[in-house]
Amino acid sequence: MFFKEELSQMSELQKRMISASLGALLIVNSIYWSEWTYFAIFFGICMFSLLEFYKLLGLDGNLPLRTFGTLNGLLLFSLSFFIERFDLNTKYYFLCAVSLTGIYFIKLYVKRDLKPFANIAFTFLGIIYVAVPFSLINVSVFFKQTYSYQVILGTMLILWASDAGAYFAGKRFGKRKLFYRISPKKTWEGSIGGGLAALFIGYVFSFLFTDLPLWKWLCISVIIVIAGTYGDLVESLFKRSINIKDSGGVIPGHGGFLDRFDSLLLSAPFITAFIKILIDFN
Repeated sequence: MFFKEELSQMSELQKRMISASLGALLIVNSIYWSEWTYFAIFFGICMFSLLEFYKLLGLDGNLPLRTFGTLNGLLLFSLSFFIERFDLNTKYYFLCAVSLTGIYFIKLYVKRDLKPFANIAFTFLGIIYVAVPFSLINVSVFFKQTYSYQVILGTMLILWASDAGAYFAGKRFGKRKLFYRISPKKTWEGSIGGGLAALFIGYVFSFLFTDLPLWKWLCISVIIVIAGTYGDLVESLFKRSINIKDSGGVIPGHGGFLDRFDSLLLSAPFITAFIKILIDFN
């Protein structure tokens, strides 16, 4: 109770900084400690993001299979981790195909669902939008055929730098609207500030860690700035379509899990494709 009273008296910026610092500390330590703590923290993030996504769909009168979609998303995430870690053969991906087919049998017995195929599509959408990007992160962290904490750690730090730079630059200099129809608060000045912060962290990171050369870290920074911005806009479009401000209230000052990781959801496929396709180039 005391904590809630203290939290309610803080400014939005104070809440944002405290929750961001605690969250970053937990994620960074989990990534750095071992591949198993990395797996545990991102398994949890993936799970809560999926549950949140399906909950929001339900607010708009839809009936996606929340538990089914979440379990299948976590199955995909887990399989990708163990397959990329070389504990399992790629043939086990077929388990996802078998499991996902179960949705058609389930919907046959749901009498109150007047639009079963629309809700089947919404269930699949949660897996595509949330679980697939998180699963692709597993591909990136094992790109050297062993666990590389540097790739995901660098990605997260660049992403946070971009968010922080955009937030403070937008607050201080923001005038020209970036995409007013979708996100009225976003400005070009904020995006430029976020881009400069991301490039700076990518540049510094290349001297501290050696898994990737400088040019690749800078390319990843550019990917995060562009794809991450669109990821934020896509999530804003989703929230506006169901008329809500935040995806949740779990993270003080940041909203829900989707609010915090929306940029990563669209960045991850591009980063993974970039690393895997250009892996033979130095």
